[in-house]
Amino acid sequence: MTPSLVVLTDFYAVPNRALSYAAGLAVPLHAQLVLLHVRHDNLLAPAEYGDSYHTWRGEQKTAFALQQLATDQPVPTEVDISDDALPAAVREAVRHRHPLLLVLGRPDPLIAPEELVVGTAMNLLRRVPYPLLLVPGAGWDAFPPRRLLLLVDGQPFGLRPHQDLVRRLLQATGGTLGVVQVLTDGAATPDVAAVLGTVRANDLVDAVGDESLYQVYQPTVVDGALAEASRQQADLLVVVARPHGWLGGLLHDSVTARLLRASPIPVLVLPAEEEG
Repeated sequence: MTPSLVVLTDFYAVPNRALSYAAGLAVPLHAQLVLLHVRHDNLLAPAEYGDSYHTWRGEQKTAFALQQLATDQPVPTEVDISDDALPAAVREAVRHRHPLLLVLGRPDPLIAPEELVVGTAMNLLRRVPYPLLLVPGAGWDAFPPRRLLLLVDGQPFGLRPHQDLVRRLLQATGGTLGVVQVLTDGAATPDVAAVLGTVRANDLVDAVGDESLYQVYQPTVVDGALAEASRQQADLLVVVARPHGWLGGLLHDSVTARLLRASPIPVLVLPAEEEG
């Protein structure tokens, strides 16, 4: 089966940078794209589109525009249009398509409020736990990504059935993986082998040496992760999101949400398995 990337897109494809990024990623992954549009969603079909959007003619115009957008892509691209709520539409797409990941754009706040975008991402992670890539609307140019930075907390985690995603990205792009652990409140420096053991246990890469781990002290995890990403000139930040615990239970004020809100580079969120 040809792998796919599901791109959540609006009527005008405003987050075109996210679509361009997904297409640029699909080429080395030998993947196809699926443009998923949800007719009744505050982010993908806001009220500003007007009443005519929901008429028969408006729906036909939407379908035509999305089909044209699909034709313009550098890889085979299909269009899915759903009348379901966004989580249900995504759940159905995941069930039928088994994509490598979901892609969502973070457009300029003048186009879509920041809290709406982040809230949409967090609700999806909570209700349809699946790898989610959030792509900023501007401020970066590197794609496909070649310098990945994985944020860990040093505690064990499990990523099945998605633990091969990072490996596939690295193999497809010829990229490298660094690992960062942010230490706050004067915490003692944990054992390097133990921290890297949590990465090795998930078989994310062929080999990860001690030199791959960067342990930094910062007042907050978000500050530390973004500062290290900038220092390393990383072009993709990878975050393990736990259902409970260190990343805040996928709440809108969790570390995950704050990173999605603040990161100037794309963020790939990998939902971890429930513990215990």
